[in-house]
Amino acid sequence: MNKCLIVVDYQNDFIDGALGFDGALNIKDAIINKITQVKQDGGDVIFTKDTHTEDYLDTEEGQHLPVIHCVEGTTGHALQEDVDALRENTDVEFIKYSFPSLELGNYLATKDYEVIELCGLVSNICVLSNAVIAKSALPNAHIVVDAQATASFDSNLHEQALNILEGIHVEVINR
Repeated sequence: MNKCLIVVDYQNDFIDGALGFDGALNIKDAIINKITQVKQDGGDVIFTKDTHTEDYLDTEEGQHLPVIHCVEGTTGHALQEDVDALRENTDVEFIKYSFPSLELGNYLATKDYEVIELCGLVSNICVLSNAVIAKSALPNAHIVVDAQATASFDSNLHEQALNILEGIHVEVINR
């Protein structure tokens, strides 16, 4: 089976930095286990990194979420160290300047993945929007999100996001 795992924005600023929240670190072991398993099975691992510059507050996103975060070159921009330690030169990384990554979608459209699994942060924002991108890029692929490997700063929004994912035929496991 041709599979990829997309690790969405598991970056320091979303864990214990500018936008960090309780529960973000709790999914680390599940993410590490998923990365290890996909690599052992010969699948691909893709990382996304939310990325901003010092003028973030002047952007559309910054107008609605006025917290400077994930500024390129800062500690907050970096992937969580234990997850980052699992990255290999063959892994693909997408720098994204908004919630979803159209570049990721274009990349996926050139692949023949049968299964695409997403994990990381934040469930109701970047995980959800990139699941939609994956579904658009490969409409016949089976898209999966593990509820134990994603989290949100708001438990109600987290549950709503999982419901929406199921509504667009994304399989939510470990709920």
